[in-house]
Amino acid sequence: MGDDDLEKDVDKEINWILFGTGPAMVEAFRKGDLDIGYMGLPPAIIGIDKGVPIKCVAGGHVEGTIAIGKTGHKSIIDLNNDMYEVLAQFKGCAIGTPSVGSIHDAILNYYLEKTNLKKKIEVKNYKQAEFIALDMKRGILEGGVGTPALAVFAKTLLDSHLIIPPEFLLPDNPSYGIFFHENLIENFPEIVIKFLSHHKKASYLLRNSRNKAAEKIASTFSILNKDYAKTILDISPKYCIALSEGYINSTMGFVNTLYKLGYIKKQISTEDIFNFNIIKEVHPEKDHYSK
Repeated sequence: MGDDDLEKDVDKEINWILFGTGPAMVEAFRKGDLDIGYMGLPPAIIGIDKGVPIKCVAGGHVEGTIAIGKTGHKSIIDLNNDMYEVLAQFKGCAIGTPSVGSIHDAILNYYLEKTNLKKKIEVKNYKQAEFIALDMKRGILEGGVGTPALAVFAKTLLDSHLIIPPEFLLPDNPSYGIFFHENLIENFPEIVIKFLSHHKKASYLLRNSRNKAAEKIASTFSILNKDYAKTILDISPKYCIALSEGYINSTMGFVNTLYKLGYIKKQISTEDIFNFNIIKEVHPEKDHYSK
């Protein structure tokens, strides 16, 4: 997305900013410092509950949350797909996730609540996922929950492995959506349409030409090489911009979870979170998450 084609098409200079977590992006939206953002749905829902004027206009990726442990920990596959058994390995220990209210924090807390392990496992939150891997190496944490990038990065530092792959954590859970400030949607809908059109092409590339996509990612982020980027993409390649039924239903499930956890004060509606008008024009066909 960060190439010259997009800037030429919208006839605007675009300033790309990297944020460590979704809650930091919500704060930037609140201050009026951000117009467009790729972020997880839970932090956005918390922001919307507090009156931040944003709407999710398109999807992006589903099932992008994973859990890692040290090599002594068994995977969920080794434990007959039993979520309780895999989490019970961490009794009396700490698991790291990104910031409070991030999608990864919400998913971990959902399962700790469901398995009655919330009081037996400590959850430590971090402003950047990389610090989770560093604290695992130091022995402060026994495991971590985050994006596929966390799993790949951790393996460069210590003997760790994937203990819960993305497909085991809430089907269709939305890793991120594309959010626009309501002022931009209302006053410059043509920019929204053009932006989503370019993102649709990028999603196609991520699904169907991962080698080429990895090359582009590596050229944009010089700290990553192609093989590293490709390994991240291979863990969870479910990219699309559609707002599918599964995507929406999973999002509304997060609303219930966030409300029960006390992260939001009221049960907000789909209309509070989503604007469906533009995606119907840009992506009228069936979603591609399941392919």
